[in-house]
Amino acid sequence: MAFGHCPRVITQTGVLLFALLIPSCAQQSRPPSELIEQFKSTPIFWQQFEVAKEIVALHDKSVLPMLESYLGNSDRHLRGNAAFIFASLGDDRGFQVITAILKDRSGDRPPGQGFGGVFEGVFTSRDKNTSPGWSLRQQIVTDRYYAAHLLGDLKDPRAVPILAPLLKDPDVNYIVPWCLGEIGDRSAIGPLIETLRDEKPDMRVLAI
Repeated sequence: MAFGHCPRVITQTGVLLFALLIPSCAQQSRPPSELIEQFKSTPIFWQQFEVAKEIVALHDKSVLPMLESYLGNSDRHLRGNAAFIFASLGDDRGFQVITAILKDRSGDRPPGQGFGGVFEGVFTSRDKNTSPGWSLRQQIVTDRYYAAHLLGDLKDPRAVPILAPLLKDPDVNYIVPWCLGEIGDRSAIGPLIETLRDEKPDMRVLAI
């Protein structure tokens, strides 16, 4: 009777081995030069961010000089993606650039991405005439929102005192509870409890 189960056991073992081996093959990292080239040639920010995460996974700081020019890119979303790589690889310029974008309300910026919703990435044009409905005010909001999101992605506890006051900032407050949750530092508990008194029910739910 025991031998009657052998074919099933062998099959299940084979499937298990196959499942274990395939991910290891699929997860083989690409060379830095290929990833850097793809990062530079990918114009849509959320797609570029996926490439950025691959670059970070290499743990190779030698890529940073090839990306320095992006820390001043006029499109704050692309600038933030490059800064995410720097910060993730331990170069403090990245954290500083992201927090600067978050604090920046200046009107000196061209149309960029994220307009109409941070995750849409609809507009890649730098020409107001080819970006229907573009407004400087909304561009500033979406640039700041994306910077806050990147701080959540970084999971750096240094961002908590920067993000916590923004629970009362109507431009970015909806993303802040998620960011604080991603960071997971207990110093955020007090500000989140305070948000339970927010007049907006959705903010109270997000804080919970």
